[in-house]
Amino acid sequence: MTENPVVRMQHLALEVTDMERSIAFYRDFLGMKLSERHSAGEVEAIPVELCFMRLGPVHHDLVLVHNPGKTYAARPANPADDNAGQPSFHHYAFECRDREAWLATLKKAEDIGLKVVRGPVVHSPWDPRGDGSWGENESFYVLDPDNHRIEIFCDMAEIAADGVYINARGERIEEARAEEV
Repeated sequence: MTENPVVRMQHLALEVTDMERSIAFYRDFLGMKLSERHSAGEVEAIPVELCFMRLGPVHHDLVLVHNPGKTYAARPANPADDNAGQPSFHHYAFECRDREAWLATLKKAEDIGLKVVRGPVVHSPWDPRGDGSWGENESFYVLDPDNHRIEIFCDMAEIAADGVYINARGERIEEARAEEV
């Protein structure tokens, strides 16, 4: 089998309606730091404002994008209400290093007044605590200031070479197999 030259999805460029409000949100809730910020048109080929934010030493994990010439429409808070318009995304996710960090992030969300729009939940049809959904992880979901849905999770399953899922405790879930190995 040929090794895939692409190793991971590294960042997301997220369009926001208010750059200051979004920077504050990602700093306050997730502890992100600002790497660089650039005005629209600073480079001729880039007509939008960009803000590069990071969680650690990598230059950026999230790019906030704002088009000062665009009239933005409100994004529905409930994905079920998003029945018209261009294709978009359902959610994006941030991984916590372990369950204790995940619980601390959940508490922080509650402490700063964020509404948890789903969860806490164990995504699993095999874990006795599971809700029957997929992914073999524990998560909760909040909305950013533009109603982008953010999943905060821990303990994502891994896929063994034979396709069997391995849970966060290192246990094989023989009933669970990846569709492609």
